[in-house]
Amino acid sequence: MVRYASLFSQLVALFHRGQFHGLVFRHQAERYAKSFNSWDHFVAMLFCQLAQAKSLREICGGLSCCLGKLRHLGVKKAPNKSTLSYANAHRPWQMFQDLFYQTLDMCKLAGTGKHRFKFKNKLLSLDSSTISLCLSLFPWAKFRRTKGAVKLHLLLDHNGYLPTYAYISNGKKHDVTIARKVPLSPYSIVAMDRGYNDYNLFAHWTENHIFFVTRLKDNADYTVVEERSVPQHRNILADQLIQFNGHYARKKCSHILRKVVVWEKEQNRQIVLLTNHLEFGPTTISEIYKDRWQIELFFKALKQNLKVKTFVGTSENALYIQIWTALIAMLLIKYLQFRSKFDWSLSNLVAFLRWNLFTYRDIWDWIDSPFDVLPITPKPVQHLLPFRGVGQHP
Repeated sequence: MVRYASLFSQLVALFHRGQFHGLVFRHQAERYAKSFNSWDHFVAMLFCQLAQAKSLREICGGLSCCLGKLRHLGVKKAPNKSTLSYANAHRPWQMFQDLFYQTLDMCKLAGTGKHRFKFKNKLLSLDSSTISLCLSLFPWAKFRRTKGAVKLHLLLDHNGYLPTYAYISNGKKHDVTIARKVPLSPYSIVAMDRGYNDYNLFAHWTENHIFFVTRLKDNADYTVVEERSVPQHRNILADQLIQFNGHYARKKCSHILRKVVVWEKEQNRQIVLLTNHLEFGPTTISEIYKDRWQIELFFKALKQNLKVKTFVGTSENALYIQIWTALIAMLLIKYLQFRSKFDWSLSNLVAFLRWNLFTYRDIWDWIDSPFDVLPITPKPVQHLLPFRGVGQHP
């Protein structure tokens, strides 16, 4: 039993080493490795995220100055810059992807509570965020003539606001193309913005009992099939059943859909929503779309608190590894929030972790009372020689 362990080593201990080595074997990640193994590689990249290291030099130097504290991480020594760079360029990023889903299962077991709505349907948000890149450094990530970019596509579960599906694509990939690949269970509800308007997609989801809430296109051609009554003293202006008119629109999606017009007081404008859920009240439909903002806040927190805008490697493989490690670090932070009794904001928790990564504290006491739990100072091991009197020689 390790009597003294840093916060970072206790975080790393949350990962099951047996399952991790199973991933290494499955992906043949150490096929040509000599001394720098996959576990050392993962610890180094996780340190990059939690310590917000800006370069390979900061990662390797930050780990080197920790002296004996690395042995609690299962790491023998800090890597060299060239060794870490080579591992980022050649180790399969798919192993980090699978590790993300293993970590997600751990977070779900922690108990995330229920979303704030009364209905039992699983509520999800689907969106993507563009990560801009310098085309001269990342020539493989062509987006526009003078710009490079990749897209991070996420499916956010509103039960705990955890990302349950992630996909990294080039910047030119259309959101609808990825939406067709997203695994969705029947009777779940997906909230998304207007960029996902696709009549074939709407028909496919409707036929498979998957509900969606999005915004109707301004140029949509439709016929009002039924006018519904709207609740009084609310922000609902209209509630209608509609059907598309155009030949190709009707051919792609012949289902009866629902249009809900909402007055947004803050922006002084109307928002026209489209959904295939015909049973919920119009106010509930409006609140579902409003809660879609949580995925925007997730992207904002990810970019502000973790390293997904600047990268320590320029190859496609290195970039994917860093983004997947950032998502794993975000799950760890969310897991600490679930377990904590202290009212942490995500940005404060990330900052406090960064300042105390290698202090000796019990992490579960510390996240409950961050200002009351003092660091532990290990007693140095003293090798005492037998006392000899004055004038005596060894």
